[in-house]
Amino acid sequence: MTSMTVNGKPMRFLMDPDTPLLWALRDAANLTGTKFGCGEGDCGACMVHVDGEALRSCLITIAEAEGRFITTIEGLSRDRSHPVQQAMVAEQAIQCGYCTPGIVMAASALLAKTAAPTEAEIKAGIPNLCRCGVYPRLVRAIQRAGRVARRSETISAAPAPGINAGDAAREVPAISAPADQSD
Repeated sequence: MTSMTVNGKPMRFLMDPDTPLLWALRDAANLTGTKFGCGEGDCGACMVHVDGEALRSCLITIAEAEGRFITTIEGLSRDRSHPVQQAMVAEQAIQCGYCTPGIVMAASALLAKTAAPTEAEIKAGIPNLCRCGVYPRLVRAIQRAGRVARRSETISAAPAPGINAGDAAREVPAISAPADQSD
């Protein structure tokens, strides 16, 4: 049995100790925001924080994560109010969205270490691949998130999203086929 703290909660995994953390999070903990991309550590879609450091969860086993503090995209900010999430939306740095959770985790770890990263520091600190190619907007978003985190800027264009359950499940009236109008 492997134990660790995931998103602030103690968790035990009754899985093979060689199981990649990615699969323990996705399959056993149902934290599906951490994405499977390549399984080889090349793309960064599975990035999580391990003791505050951005690591590819496909490359670390649950045995290696024993006793450590893991933060997934779900634990970073439940209401998507983290400065990186807000800036990604405001700068339109999200296309298909598949790589977004991993990028947000890498960027938030970078900003925790470097409050005002340069473009070069961002390019070196964000190893993630984005098939949609949002890199110029990504650099702007991370720099903007740094300004928001330092409280030198606010983002009013990207409020934390919320969906009213009534709006998500509205009943749609039935539409009948037009009557035959032949003469």
